[in-house]
Amino acid sequence: MPERPVVMVGFVPVAVTSLAQFQPEGSVIVIDEPDVIRKRELGPKADEAPVVRELIAWEYQLEGAADAFYNAHPDLDPAAVAPLQEYATPFAARLAERYGVPTGGYGALRVLRDKAVLRRVSRAAGILNPESVEVTGPDEVRAFMAEHPGPAVLKPANRQAALGTRILASPDEIDEAWAETTAMDEGVMVPDRGFELRMLVERCVQGREYSVELLVERGRAVFGNVTGKELYPGGRPVELGHLVPADIPGELDALLRAETGRLLEAVGFGTGIAHCEWIVENGRPYLVECAGRFPGDGIVDLIDRAYRVDLVRAFWTLMKGEPLTAPLPEKAPGAAAIRFLHTGAGVVEDVSGLDEARALPGVQACSVTVEPGAEVRELRSSWDRVGSVVTEAENGAEAVAAARRALDTVQIKVRPAQDGPVQDEPAQDRPA
Repeated sequence: MPERPVVMVGFVPVAVTSLAQFQPEGSVIVIDEPDVIRKRELGPKADEAPVVRELIAWEYQLEGAADAFYNAHPDLDPAAVAPLQEYATPFAARLAERYGVPTGGYGALRVLRDKAVLRRVSRAAGILNPESVEVTGPDEVRAFMAEHPGPAVLKPANRQAALGTRILASPDEIDEAWAETTAMDEGVMVPDRGFELRMLVERCVQGREYSVELLVERGRAVFGNVTGKELYPGGRPVELGHLVPADIPGELDALLRAETGRLLEAVGFGTGIAHCEWIVENGRPYLVECAGRFPGDGIVDLIDRAYRVDLVRAFWTLMKGEPLTAPLPEKAPGAAAIRFLHTGAGVVEDVSGLDEARALPGVQACSVTVEPGAEVRELRSSWDRVGSVVTEAENGAEAVAAARRALDTVQIKVRPAQDGPVQDEPAQDRPA
């Protein structure tokens, strides 16, 4: 019998490459938005991947899209359905339900997809959340900051990649921040029709930030990791780097995993992977947000390197309803880090030092995504970073130090744009 296909919602090149390591040729079906397929020129990319059987254009972010897809393709009979991008999570969960394959659950993914709803649900379960309200304009932000003195966070309830998120140090910044955050565009990554933007304002929790990655089978965690996160300084919380596993005491590691488990139980999560972000203030973890999908920013690669596992294969095994052949490790025998590069806004004149950086001890990969002549935007979201380095070491401190040395070796000369600061442009097609 022919191999039952696996369905991947949202085209992610690194995910296609990972699937090709264990899926037969022609066994992967990719679903993506028609506008995104056109703007990212995904047709040729899918044709070049032998593992991809078909790229199906479908407006999957519309209400009822999964049921419409099922009724248009009732005989597809997939072995698994999973989202590879944030906006794909509710559609993929509902489609999996219709085809009768494992899923995190449509209800659970709808809650995780909406930060405002997640606040209500998790708070009712006793999970710590910062004070938070939905707002429709600057005056409501001012009222919140008057009632809650100190820094606040203005952010969308339904976007990704830290896009449109600002830390407000004082009420004087509100009008400018509101205009910026509500106008930002994801370009090639979203359909042209757009979607309704909803905003939140929250108390800015002060502390170190972590994420927890849990692989879950029918509500039971079969693998867990805590990632240490470092942010760029300033008013936009864009991630500068990640360390796997986080260099923290065992008690905090256990607490973060336990709180993530409680959160997934509160939303009714079934089978899949979750990436949950926390800020620890005075020893207490406060929920930032949680996604029912793989983490981006190379965290999966770091997990594979530090724990000596193949997390992608384990994930798809569970999504097919098959048993894991062996238990996954509870502790990591090593450490891995990723650190990102940004140069400041301007026009790139020269890039140097890449070969030297790649030759440094511990460096596993080092890349820059811009060339001379390219324009670099002000750092406003994850899409604006222009390079990264991945390292491995026996412990976290050595992995982070190796990453810093490598990025210090890479030199990107940038001159100011002749026509003034580089303006917002559609996000480029870079890996998550």
